[in-house]
Amino acid sequence: MKSSNLFLPLRKESPQEAEIISHQLMLKSGMISNTASGIYSWLPLGVKVLNKITNIIREELEAASVNEVIMPIVQPASLWQESGRYDDYGKEMVRLKDRHDRDMLLGPTAEEIVTDIFRKSVKSYKELPVNLYQINWKFRDEIRPRFGVMRAREFLMKDAYSFDIDEAAAVETYQKYYRTYLKIFRRLGVTAIPVRAVTGAIGGNLSHEFHILAETGESQIFAEKALFEQVENGNYDFNSLKDFYAAADEMHDESKCDAKDLVTKRGIEVGHIFNFGTKYSEPLKALVANKEGKNTAVNMGSYGIGVSRVLAAIIESSHDENGIIWPEEVCPFKVVVNPLKVKDEAVMSKANEIYEKLKANKVEVLLDDSNKSPGEKFASHDLIGIPTQIIIGPRSLAEGKVEVKTRSTGERVEVLVDDVFGIVTNN
Repeated sequence: MKSSNLFLPLRKESPQEAEIISHQLMLKSGMISNTASGIYSWLPLGVKVLNKITNIIREELEAASVNEVIMPIVQPASLWQESGRYDDYGKEMVRLKDRHDRDMLLGPTAEEIVTDIFRKSVKSYKELPVNLYQINWKFRDEIRPRFGVMRAREFLMKDAYSFDIDEAAAVETYQKYYRTYLKIFRRLGVTAIPVRAVTGAIGGNLSHEFHILAETGESQIFAEKALFEQVENGNYDFNSLKDFYAAADEMHDESKCDAKDLVTKRGIEVGHIFNFGTKYSEPLKALVANKEGKNTAVNMGSYGIGVSRVLAAIIESSHDENGIIWPEEVCPFKVVVNPLKVKDEAVMSKANEIYEKLKANKVEVLLDDSNKSPGEKFASHDLIGIPTQIIIGPRSLAEGKVEVKTRSTGERVEVLVDDVFGIVTNN
C-alpha cells in the first residue's frame, strides 16, 4: 500500500475526550472514528489489526476442532423468555419490536441462540461433543461508555459454546479452551494471566478470566510468582496451573495467601470462560439420548474474547511517548519504506524498487510517498507503530546505503542497499 492511497486521518493532538492511552493513540493514529457515545467506526488501519487478531483466534480454534458459525445480532425475545433470562438481564439489553409487534432484542450474548441451534440438530450422545464459535458484533447499552473501545456499547467479540454429554466431559472441554486461550494470547504477543472469576449473569460455578498485563490496567491482579513464570514460559496445562492462587480485585482473599509468594500486577480483562452445566439446556430442552437411551440435558460452556478490547489492551501494554509499539504478529504493516525526499529521482526510484520487492515477497509494506517533512514522517511512523522503518535519504544513498530503524528499541543502523531486503525479512 502507498500512503497516497491509504485513508489515514492522523491527529497531532490528543483528543480531549480520550482518558486512557489506548483511546488517545487509536484516535490519533486514525484507527477509529467516534460515531456516538460508545459507538465507533473502524477505519482501515484499525481494521487491518482487527483482522490480524481474528485470524490468530480462528487458526487456534480451528486447531482445537471448533466450528465457526455466524449468529444473528437481532434475537427474538421468546428464546430469552424460555431460558428465564429476559427479565433478569437489565438495561444493558436493548429491547425493540419488529413490524409485527413481536418482542426482539439486540444480542448482548448468544447462549439462547446457540442452544436453539443445537436442540434442532443434535439428538444423540454419539454426535457429541459439539463446539461452535462466532466472531461477531454485539451491543450492550453500557450506562457509562468510556475508555474508547475498551468499554464501548458496540464491540467485536469471539464467543464459543460447547455441548457435552456430562460434567466430566464438559470439564475436559473447559480445559481445552483454557489451553487454547493461553496459546492465542501468546501468539498475539502479550502475556495473559488466568484468574478465578465469578460467573455473573452467565451462570455456572467454574469460571476463569484472562487479564493482559499492562501497567495502566484497570484490574489489580494477585497471583503466585510461580504462576506468572509458568505462563510466561509457555506452560498451558490446566491441571498444573489451576492450584496456583490467582485473583483479581474483589475475588482476592488475603486469608488464602499465607506463606504464598504473591506478585501484584495490573491487568486488563480480555477473556472469560464458563462451564455452566445445564443452566440453559434444561429450560430450553436441549436433550440428547444417552447410552441407555434416556433423554438427558447436555452440559454446556461458553468462552468469550473481547476482540476489539484485546486490540486496545495490546496498545495499553505496548507503547511509548511516541506512539504504539505493535507486536510483530498483529502490526498493520511489517515495514514502512520512507523516502525522505520524494522529488529526488534516485531516492524515489530506490524506494519504489525496495517496496515492489517486499510486496512481491508477501511482506506487508507501506510506502510513504507523501511530501511531508522528514520530522513529520518519522513522527507518523512511530505513532502508528510499524515495527521496521527503512529510511532512504540522498546522502546515504549516494554511499550505497539506507538506514533501518527498529520501532521497539529505537535502534537505527546503516546497511548496504543490497543487504536491506535480507535484513528486513531475516533471509
